[in-house]
Amino acid sequence: MPSWSQVRLRAEERELTLLSPYACKSRLSRGRDKPEELCDLRTEFQRDRDRIIHCKAFRRLKHKTQVFIAPTGDHYVTRLTHTLEVTQIARTIARALNLNEDLAEAIGLGHDLGHTPFGHTGEEVLNQLYKPGFRHNQQSLRVADILENDGNGLNLTWEVRDGILNHSKSMEEILGEGWGETGSLEADVVKLSDLVAYINHDVEDAIRAGMIVATDLPESSRKIMGNTHRERINNMITDIIMTSWSVTGQVDSPAPSIGMSPTMREAASELKDFLFTRVYKIRSMLDATEPARQIVANLFEHLCCHPELLPKDYPVICRGDTTRAVVDYIAGMTDQYASRLAEKLNL
Repeated sequence: MPSWSQVRLRAEERELTLLSPYACKSRLSRGRDKPEELCDLRTEFQRDRDRIIHCKAFRRLKHKTQVFIAPTGDHYVTRLTHTLEVTQIARTIARALNLNEDLAEAIGLGHDLGHTPFGHTGEEVLNQLYKPGFRHNQQSLRVADILENDGNGLNLTWEVRDGILNHSKSMEEILGEGWGETGSLEADVVKLSDLVAYINHDVEDAIRAGMIVATDLPESSRKIMGNTHRERINNMITDIIMTSWSVTGQVDSPAPSIGMSPTMREAASELKDFLFTRVYKIRSMLDATEPARQIVANLFEHLCCHPELLPKDYPVICRGDTTRAVVDYIAGMTDQYASRLAEKLNL
């Protein structure tokens, strides 16, 4: 009977032998903050993927808003379906470029663990109220490092933690100044996959909501990216793979990187700008977002004044920092839970 550890060793050998020389290899990971015995069956990145999938914060994503708050239809994107789309796009690109698919998958699954209820509306309110500031990517890492597992965190590898923290992007030009850097090509893949996912599913949701029609989309973007959801995603993924082919190690390149062609980048930027102007900004000004803002703001004020209402483990985890505990508690809520608690407290 062979040792079970041979299963992991065989997977690690495949990575070393078959993956691009620029890919992250699990055997060469920079490790975890708290050293652990290796798993007999899974590589380190596979373990991270499983820890994320089985954590409570991941389950709550199914009841958190992506863009449209409390939609009446069944087919609007939620934070969970967005996460799954990002992850699948990242896996497709990583596989095609001979990168570490397990690492890309783990980062994709964990990148939004710390997102607030009511989407970016909730994030904006917490950022205004909490003096040190609030960003969902930093909160996602905090969830993974501290809040999950009864305050012990998930103890993820450095590479997955880096990808989660650095997935967030500037609102400026795609891949331009302010885009930010990551510590691996796999993290770069997830960062672009997040963009591919959200600008495409948000178009579909905006059409579904009656805010725009397909012909409103910029003509130049439609010409390059396609006229349908399927065409846009396929063309964007194909462009990323072709533009980034040097990372496979099959061609000489002084600086292999993940990117888009100038033509596709311009088309994607135009579509993103269109969404900010015609969907996100308008949506944020609609009356439908005001109740959500009030719920988050009222919960923050009330819980800061009545810390005894916090779950007992939060102040302990936050070492007596009441405001930090309140922010952690609210950020972890689903839309439904936040609404029910506000109603229960007569806020």
